[in-house]
Amino acid sequence: MPTRARFPRSARLTAASDFDAAFKSGQRYNHPLFGLHCRADAAAPARLGLAVSRKVDGRAVGRNRIKRALRERFRALRADLAGGDYVFVARPAAAKASSADLIAAMTQLLQRAGACQQSTGEGAPGTMRSAALAGAAANPDVSTHDPAPASDAG
Repeated sequence: MPTRARFPRSARLTAASDFDAAFKSGQRYNHPLFGLHCRADAAAPARLGLAVSRKVDGRAVGRNRIKRALRERFRALRADLAGGDYVFVARPAAAKASSADLIAAMTQLLQRAGACQQSTGEGAPGTMRSAALAGAAANPDVSTHDPAPASDAG
């Protein structure tokens, strides 16, 4: 059975104090569909917080559609993101946007925040992926596509 990327409870912001910390001490990035409050913490894994109020869409179905699209994209990107808290605050324009537009806006905000790179396969500075690629550039004999070397069981 193939391994799936999961979205465990440890990857979510759940406490009001975590949201407050991201709002107060995090950097802000804006997009017509979302606001992003980003608080870097290299020692912690990437965590997602979502704020989608009734002002965005009066119907729960619409709010849940926005959250579902963001959660799915974050789940797929989580391994490549720099550690820290990422709180997305939806704006009313998000209610009328397609899921593809929501995902594109999220990706743009994360790139602007320096949390992930464009689809070049590079990670953010300080992540394992960027270190592996930097090592590969310094040593062309090491392939970044090979899994960990097999140990001799002899």
